[in-house]
Amino acid sequence: MGVTSEVGRLRTVLLHRPGAELSRLTPRNSADLLFDGVPWVGRAQEEHDAFAQQLRDRGVEVLYLQRLLTEALDVAEARAEAVHSAVAPTLVGPSLATSLRSWLLDLPSDELAEHLIAGLTHDELPASGPEGVVARMAGPSEFVVPPLPNVLFTRDSSVWVDDQVAIASPSMRARQREASLTRAIYSHHPRFADAQLLYGASHDEAWFEGGDVLLLAPGVVAVGVGQRTTPAGAEAFALRAFAAGVAHTVLAVPIAQERATMHLDTICTMVAADAVVMFPAVADSLSAWTITADAILGPSPFLIAAAKAMELDELRVVDTGLDPVTAEREQWDDGNNTLALAPGLVVAYERNVVTNQALEAAGIDVVRIAGSELGSGRGGPRCMSCPVEREPVVGPLTD
Repeated sequence: MGVTSEVGRLRTVLLHRPGAELSRLTPRNSADLLFDGVPWVGRAQEEHDAFAQQLRDRGVEVLYLQRLLTEALDVAEARAEAVHSAVAPTLVGPSLATSLRSWLLDLPSDELAEHLIAGLTHDELPASGPEGVVARMAGPSEFVVPPLPNVLFTRDSSVWVDDQVAIASPSMRARQREASLTRAIYSHHPRFADAQLLYGASHDEAWFEGGDVLLLAPGVVAVGVGQRTTPAGAEAFALRAFAAGVAHTVLAVPIAQERATMHLDTICTMVAADAVVMFPAVADSLSAWTITADAILGPSPFLIAAAKAMELDELRVVDTGLDPVTAEREQWDDGNNTLALAPGLVVAYERNVVTNQALEAAGIDVVRIAGSELGSGRGGPRCMSCPVEREPVVGPLTD
């Protein structure tokens, strides 16, 4: 296991097939759960299955988060930690917390995994009568365990850096419990018995999410700083990466704290060892602080700082869209959020017609997938995938 770049040939990836958690979304709660609409669940599953099959057809091993979680929950310690995170007395009250934890701990692992992801409402609890003030005052359809529809975006909750894994510390309340599920998998599943946690071992880390992390080259990492990752999170990550020997340079990249640009990978992703696809509205204004073990330099233009750290004369840039309006539309529809399967081979949403044509004109092969329903959570192929193993890049960027 290990990932040293964004574009080395992809061998193993972690996905989550959307399920009952999407069925919990309504016009009333979708914004709070960070979705811009109410997706058609069956179609979203069809789109995700087609995405996964495109990966398998190209030799990629697909791991599913819920299956791994189910297997990890056979370990008593993992089960206790996950249930404790899901049932906070500060939210459900001391009385209900005690009985609910006991009931959840006794469930089979597959049922427990389903409830931890899809959530629970008060009318789905065992019929033992209301316990405590919270239970008595709650409506039947109110959540006692909120669903996690954004677990679909597995890149955000964890990211591999070389042979170590960083678990996110999510900034948004709707996503904070996702960290407990990925922590259970990486800490207790036999597949990851040798995994070293680079970040997220405790519950009180500075905000940091995987969608803000770009592995530009072996030892060179860019970290977006904005709505989801704080400067403190970027600094803590950098210091640990240096200490672990998995990076020698970290670029801290300030981005706008807006929904449309929530992560660095919403405006820039790598499509080849020396090329990025990038939202043109920020290409000239994006800056970076260059952090090494000995110094912090900057700010300087991101593209220049990145090329220097990668030991390139320059980074090739493919623009999202063709004109300002098209660029804004296709950036919103995750035109920048590509998943590289190998250098010069990426997966992208088919709806971003102009950006995909620009990529092909630049010599990048594009595997187009449908995303009309998957995209309602504002995430593209990269957001939906956490690479666990990539081959090293062969070429001038190889160590």
